[in-house]
Amino acid sequence: MTARLLPLDAATYRASALHSGERQWPETNCYVDLWIEVLHALGFDPRAALGFTVAQDFEGDQFTFFKFPPEDLRALFGLSVQELTLYDTLEAHLATQIGRGRLVLVEVDAFHLPDTRGASYRRDHAKTTIAVNELDTVDRRLGYFHGPGYFALDGEDFDGVLRRTATLRALPDLLFPYAEFVKRDAALATAEALAVTARGLLRVHLARVPADPFGQLASAFESHVATLLSRDMAYFHQYAFNVPRQFGANFELLGDHLAWLRDHGDRGLDAVILDCGRIATGAKTMQFQLARAASRRKPVDQTANLADLAAAHARVLETLRDRYR
Repeated sequence: MTARLLPLDAATYRASALHSGERQWPETNCYVDLWIEVLHALGFDPRAALGFTVAQDFEGDQFTFFKFPPEDLRALFGLSVQELTLYDTLEAHLATQIGRGRLVLVEVDAFHLPDTRGASYRRDHAKTTIAVNELDTVDRRLGYFHGPGYFALDGEDFDGVLRRTATLRALPDLLFPYAEFVKRDAALATAEALAVTARGLLRVHLARVPADPFGQLASAFESHVATLLSRDMAYFHQYAFNVPRQFGANFELLGDHLAWLRDHGDRGLDAVILDCGRIATGAKTMQFQLARAASRRKPVDQTANLADLAAAHARVLETLRDRYR
């Protein structure tokens, strides 16, 4: 069985500019990175859908693991994300849905993903989400979006991702992975309609902005650092992903969204775009200094940096509320 939705070649695929190595945060989190590339490959500009980033919160132990809201994807691009119930083999469901013109997003083990070479590939078992675009059960080949690009796998990796190995099949309590499929309806017909809808969504997200997330981080930061200094570097990498990387990448993408709105006629956004960049830079500074602190087992003072982050965030919200109320 061979099924393919988009005519893509992993060897020649060109990723979205949002994943350029020149960016401060060329990677964000697995779900957002995946959707950036899916939208890009479908011919949409991912920047139009990034208004939701304005509402990121500090959750006490981490910043919100931000994701594209399904309702935004539907309103802007006519993409309906539905849960896919798996009751047969994964390959059977993939063949059916791709054959009907639908991408399938599915949780898999990064141990079998060649694009994670040097990290999880053939080293560690880690849950991650891919979007399957091509399935070839004869040659045992899979074409998939993951993180900042489009890739292909085959052979043993194909069997591992689809749970076809004898070891996996022998596990009596192996749960089905979580999966979604993407139905495509008519997208907005004009750039003007897209911008109008994006502004409306930004207003919705502005209405649910949390109170002072960086002030909350500042209050918890001393205890966070104490925990970092008592753990190994593996813990630091997890912390760095969930705190500075999440808010740094989030606000860099908010700046991209505002730049897209500026390109579509919205004035008065230059200063707030710069402030989004300041937050992204502050996150980089924090990550670097925390890495040094964790390595040397010495405390680090982020008081000034946290105050700058809070001030920039306050200016962002003040400007956007004035502009889009």
